[in-house]
Amino acid sequence: MGPHPTVAAIRLAVRRVLHDVLAASADASAAPSTATAGAAGPLVLAACSGGADSMALAAALAFEAPRLGMRAGAVTVDHGLQSGSARRAQEVVERLRALGLDPVDAIGVTVGRQSTTAAHGGAYVGTAGTGTGRRVGPEAAARDARYAALDTVAERRGAAAVLLGHTRDDQAETVLLGLARGSGTRSLSGMAAVSGTGGRYRRPFLLLDRDTVRQGCLAQGITVWEDPHNHDPAYTRSRVRHEALPVLEKSLGKGVVQALARTAQLSRDDADALDQWAADAQADVAGDDGSLDVARLHRLPAAVRRRVLRRAAVAAGSPPGFLFARHIEEVDRLVTGWRGQKALNLPGGVAVRRADGRLVFSPS
Repeated sequence: MGPHPTVAAIRLAVRRVLHDVLAASADASAAPSTATAGAAGPLVLAACSGGADSMALAAALAFEAPRLGMRAGAVTVDHGLQSGSARRAQEVVERLRALGLDPVDAIGVTVGRQSTTAAHGGAYVGTAGTGTGRRVGPEAAARDARYAALDTVAERRGAAAVLLGHTRDDQAETVLLGLARGSGTRSLSGMAAVSGTGGRYRRPFLLLDRDTVRQGCLAQGITVWEDPHNHDPAYTRSRVRHEALPVLEKSLGKGVVQALARTAQLSRDDADALDQWAADAQADVAGDDGSLDVARLHRLPAAVRRRVLRRAAVAAGSPPGFLFARHIEEVDRLVTGWRGQKALNLPGGVAVRRADGRLVFSPS
């Protein structure tokens, strides 16, 4: 008798991603035989909070990886935001090891303070304030610290990939948050199935709903921990999950989550095409000094032109995370609404001005 249908679906999703990781590892090493060398096979880590989604992910990884000649490990991040979090992290470590995962690391981070901690043998600081004048909310600060910690462990362990347990429901929430911010196509595309430097991060569950993943945990008798922050209305994503999405489904009927996730994929396809168009266009409008030809810029569609402007600003030193749509719109007016404006100051100490029919980016 085979596994419960939800367990089978979870394992299949992970197996497909592991095949992709194997192929990428073989391409990188130009020696496919190393991918099936038992203990010498590539290491894949599951990022695990102890919640249902990530525990289901860890269990599936522990089951599938050895069958493909791969090593399976895990990492849990202690954000230090709750009393007893260090003890909770250790409990998660023990559960992960009980699944057969090795190595398993716990790493502590400090969110919102300019200091480090040696908790659990590692540290990273996520700051709630920056030198550029932008305040980062607690959710974003925790996320930044978490990914930096995962990067640290992955690099130290030489992991080929880190698997993340985001589901289709998480994707729908991300799209709604992007809509609320008035974000562009790239933000509406949600989370990529593959992201990070060298495709480090993989999300096997983006086509699975949260209920399927949680039923898989129940079917396997996996003990999970429910993060109280997931139900705390102080956090925006929690309100979207427990208030906004249920209201939408009540008003519009079932299928809202699937529709939002489908929107993410369609938006991603469009954004990828526009980004490639912008990259090609930049080569045509840019000079050797990085300045841009205004006349050629003006002939581009607005969506492509603004992407070119953003690329140029980032190349000049403006940090992508602090460069917002309003900044690019101001730069765009130097092209489409020229009335002799003064130079604009962008985040990161970058100035842009129009001179002799060109946009010039330079230190401010």
